[in-house]
Amino acid sequence: MAEAERTIGTPDVDDEAAASAEQPKGRRRIAVLFAVALVAYALDLATKMLVVARLEHHEPIEVIGDWLRFEAVRNAGAAFGIGEAFTVIFTVIAAAVIVVIARLARKLYSLPWAIALGLLLGGALGNLTDRIFRAPGVFEGAVVDFIAPKHFAVFNLADSAIVCGGILIVILSFRGLDPDGTVHKD
Repeated sequence: MAEAERTIGTPDVDDEAAASAEQPKGRRRIAVLFAVALVAYALDLATKMLVVARLEHHEPIEVIGDWLRFEAVRNAGAAFGIGEAFTVIFTVIAAAVIVVIARLARKLYSLPWAIALGLLLGGALGNLTDRIFRAPGVFEGAVVDFIAPKHFAVFNLADSAIVCGGILIVILSFRGLDPDGTVHKD
């Protein structure tokens, strides 16, 4: 009878048990995604508040000689200050990334993907918060950057989370691991 049920598309008991066993695993991965996002967002927000309160309008702090310093910089553009006239577009892109990650979370069964997407989500939320709530105005706000390596752009923890999440996604994709936990060989 089980073979006939599979043929006409009705699930048998084993299929239902397998599906219900995957639900808690998927929920745990979603919990990891949101926990990583929350930690990344909280660290970014806390460091930016500290930078604005203690470092803005003050001399940079040298951390490792002139190789690394903390310097408060407001960035209305994207990476390297490019595109300052497009702040509203960057805001829309960040909001779209958040929506895509939230939709993808429903099909998430991979722990590495949960971590990667959590980093992207936390970073996007961190920079989106700046763009919405910081001067010069709503959806035009400048992001607070403060980590200034020698001969490189000034960035923040949200940027770091986005880059680390992106690198992890590239590695997972090259290894053939999909967000749903399946592995494919192309």
